[in-house]
Amino acid sequence: MAEDKTSVVILDGGSATQLVELGHTALHEDPLWSAKLIKTCPSDIKLIHKQFYEAGADICITCSYQASLDGYKQHCNIDKAHAIQLMKDSVHLAQGAAKETEAVTGRKCYVAGSVGPYGACLHDGSEYSGNYVESISIEELSTWHLPRIRALAEAGVDFLAIETIPALKEAEAVLETLKHFPNLKVFVNFSCKDGFHTCHGERLTDCIRLVNQSYQVTASGMNCSHPQFISSLLTSLQVDDITKPIIVKPNSGEDWTQGIGWVGRDKEEYLLSENVDEWIKLGARWIGGCCRVFPADIAHLRRTLENNKAISLDGPVV
Repeated sequence: MAEDKTSVVILDGGSATQLVELGHTALHEDPLWSAKLIKTCPSDIKLIHKQFYEAGADICITCSYQASLDGYKQHCNIDKAHAIQLMKDSVHLAQGAAKETEAVTGRKCYVAGSVGPYGACLHDGSEYSGNYVESISIEELSTWHLPRIRALAEAGVDFLAIETIPALKEAEAVLETLKHFPNLKVFVNFSCKDGFHTCHGERLTDCIRLVNQSYQVTASGMNCSHPQFISSLLTSLQVDDITKPIIVKPNSGEDWTQGIGWVGRDKEEYLLSENVDEWIKLGARWIGGCCRVFPADIAHLRRTLENNKAISLDGPVV
């Protein structure tokens, strides 16, 4: 790799919304979201991972975002051991897709175990406000996350993807939990409500500074945030003490309407590739998508970057 090239890592897109495209139309109303299909339709979980890998993603994120011991017990009527096995299965499905893609493309594919926020498992939208952090301690949050993280770590993930974290307090709790797994590498993404702040209201700059203090954090940034906020958020992170790779993983910018679904996007648009040059200039180094970002978007993104002679696509440093 030439030293003057900018190294960019490509992440996947919206796994759950790709599952909806396969016909799982009731997914968004399910308290377990895509984590339900790990039990009921694992073949489609593997399929969508393979679709994103084949489209050009270096890293795919497991469908364990909304998986929890309590959630599986309540909504699938299974015990703790079975719930933990399903979380491990989420990793094994992605690993299977990665190996199959590697055999065809010769390109290394990585698996990141998804760890969503406590609010996502409440299934009340509070991951986009973080209001629950006022009534729960860091210690309680850390204890709640522990079995999820342990299951994913034992399954052999390359990274943990700590995703859609709405509040600094929950990030602190996750970092506390990670002390039990000193060799585990992670990346951390916050959900943001505007061009400067997390959904709970902290400055993203302060959050990134905090998580980057951990030697286990490989990269950090934002996900499931509106594309119109990304440039401002990246600009706010252009400070001397933020040196680790910055992640950009926005949603499509659409609105969710009950009974109708996602509205507001022409699917012929390629949202990521339209903005990628600006985002890279502003410091983005790991780029993918979240809700309503499809394999076609990732494929177009990779083609766009491959045609840029100043970009290197060698995958993440592990």
